[in-house]
Amino acid sequence: MTLRWSTEDLDIELAAAADAPVTLRSLTPAGAPRPAESAATPPLVEILALGHGRFPGSHRYTCTAVGSRLRYTGHETIDGALHVHQADPVTDLRVTSVLSASAGALRAWTVLRAGAAPVTVQAVTSLVLGTFVTDETGVDDLDVLWGDNDWVAESRWHRAPLREVGLPAMDPAIHHHMNRARMAVTTRGSWSAGERLPTGLIVERGGGHGLAFQIEHNGAWHWEVGEDREGASLALLGPTDAEHQWSAELAPGESFTSVPVAVTVVSGTGEPVDAALANLTAHRRALVARTGTACHDRPLPVIYNDYMNTLMGDPTAAKILPLAEAAARAGADCYCIDAGWYDDDAGGWWDAVGEWEPSRSRFPGGLDEVLDRIRGLGMVPGIWLEPEVVGVRSPLAERLPDDAFFQRRGQRVVEHGRYQLDLRHPAARAHLDAVVDRLVGMGVGYFKLDYNIMPGPGTDAGGLAPGAGLLEHCRAYLSWLDGVLDRHPGLMIENCASGGMRADYATLSRLHIQSTSDQQDPLLYPPIAAATPASILPEQAGHWGYAQPEMSAEESAFTLVAGITGRLYLSGHLASMDDEQLALVATAVAAHRQLLPFLARAVPAWPLGLEHRGPWQAFALHSASNPANEAVVTVWRLPGAPSAIELPLPALRGRDLAHEQLFPAPGTPGTGEWDTIWDADAGVLRVETDAPAPTARVLRVAAPPHAPKEHS
Repeated sequence: MTLRWSTEDLDIELAAAADAPVTLRSLTPAGAPRPAESAATPPLVEILALGHGRFPGSHRYTCTAVGSRLRYTGHETIDGALHVHQADPVTDLRVTSVLSASAGALRAWTVLRAGAAPVTVQAVTSLVLGTFVTDETGVDDLDVLWGDNDWVAESRWHRAPLREVGLPAMDPAIHHHMNRARMAVTTRGSWSAGERLPTGLIVERGGGHGLAFQIEHNGAWHWEVGEDREGASLALLGPTDAEHQWSAELAPGESFTSVPVAVTVVSGTGEPVDAALANLTAHRRALVARTGTACHDRPLPVIYNDYMNTLMGDPTAAKILPLAEAAARAGADCYCIDAGWYDDDAGGWWDAVGEWEPSRSRFPGGLDEVLDRIRGLGMVPGIWLEPEVVGVRSPLAERLPDDAFFQRRGQRVVEHGRYQLDLRHPAARAHLDAVVDRLVGMGVGYFKLDYNIMPGPGTDAGGLAPGAGLLEHCRAYLSWLDGVLDRHPGLMIENCASGGMRADYATLSRLHIQSTSDQQDPLLYPPIAAATPASILPEQAGHWGYAQPEMSAEESAFTLVAGITGRLYLSGHLASMDDEQLALVATAVAAHRQLLPFLARAVPAWPLGLEHRGPWQAFALHSASNPANEAVVTVWRLPGAPSAIELPLPALRGRDLAHEQLFPAPGTPGTGEWDTIWDADAGVLRVETDAPAPTARVLRVAAPPHAPKEHS
């Protein structure tokens, strides 16, 4: 049987037979020719269950015994989503694949329900597909892209042929078995982006077909590519037994739902990476809009935060007030008081946090006085909070029950001097609700939610496997966020976990801005900022701009440009700047504010390649409604770079376009000259400067007039 399902953007074809599981036969852009098929496609769902295993044995999550036994039992459409039902006759396990359409992407997850017999599940895929390999395009022709992510070293993308990173060529006919190797990417623990980004791509080398995907979960996950006898497969999963100490023991009638994933495809394009990530950008905006926190439906505030390279966790009323006045003069909409506002402990606050009461010594007139002054300056008061942790020296650690914390074998988990709250427990949630409601009652309208520990595989409280306890906690955290936003609908919340260690679209579909890094060295920030739009919406990507009084005008501009084409996240000792220096910051804020409506609808591209790392860095944002009409390009020249660079902008090729320098404006005191030449025939923007590095600019190439309708 063939089941065809079409959405506005995608054509999907599923196949089922009496002697085979359901497979995803083809996934193509709507209206595109269906590619030639491989002779075999992998099962739509794979399930590793205790007592059943794989055949043949390997580390992979395909070729599972349960997955191979699944048989189609029916399908239905519910609220616009396709539900495909299967069953395993041996375990009596019932399996439903939920497929939904979302602005150019296919979103999917799997629901398991035990039948008459219990079953212990050790891994379940949210989606398996092999449509990127056809009779015309094989594994030899494909590259895979993935992003490494570490503290202050975020968004490090790599691109390599699949043959070089896990799928060595072999002859299955001679060996009587398929290739058992895999290219696997995993993030462990509660930092969903603590090791790798939850986004990846498989693209045809040289242009053509491309596939991009993301795992939408705020905890542990896994994806892998493996080669089958004919074709190959991509498996997308949440936590697993082998990698994450996760398993689910389902009693008869009990169910489990896997984590959501999303996949998008492009075909017949010159640069499938940019095209596929443009589709994923549209899907992310659809997710954000669905939860009611869509940035383009409300003003996008410019935030000043007093931490980075400024107060560094040592705020006082005397230090904050002049900074707030300067931030208001620069044009900030929000002043966020960062870590330390609760610190009255001479022994250090790190392992004593948890009650989140304002310090009396730091704010002799009360924190309310400072918040009132920030409001009086026309800004929204914000505050830093690390809600999920309680220091081992905090009095709260004695008041809350053990069950309110992560545990292993009856002992509380301790990491870096902190306990991890378990948000499945009502006492933990009640405590955090009381803290948030109290601070909102004081006038706080913005929270920076940080998360600086990674407490291992999870918690076995309640008799669960540690990874299962972590998964339930992660889902409880999202539920807690939903409750906070329901109670305080005007509240703005920043997602931060040691910079960008929990940057995923389970969380970002709810929250408004993502801290992209804790990077303090401005020379190391450009590659982070340039690559970030591959995994985070431009209008949610909070890039630090920490201009300082001792910096030259060129150095200050260098630190500010990333935020202009993302979300400008100001810091720095603005109160110590002279009028000319503060005017440059204010000019950056004005340029950013002018671009915000465009950013909230733009799609990213990488003239030098997403994986590029070198002394020149660049990324572009194109108008989503008309990519050939306009590009805003952010360009950094680092020490050691040659004086000129050519930036291909193929979407604009053949157009006679004007080009201008948006920031800093030409002739800005203390800045050098940048020359730009647009080669319409080649679709290349040539940039040349004699300004000493580091130097950076925000440029625009566009059809006149320079203010498209969507800017107004």
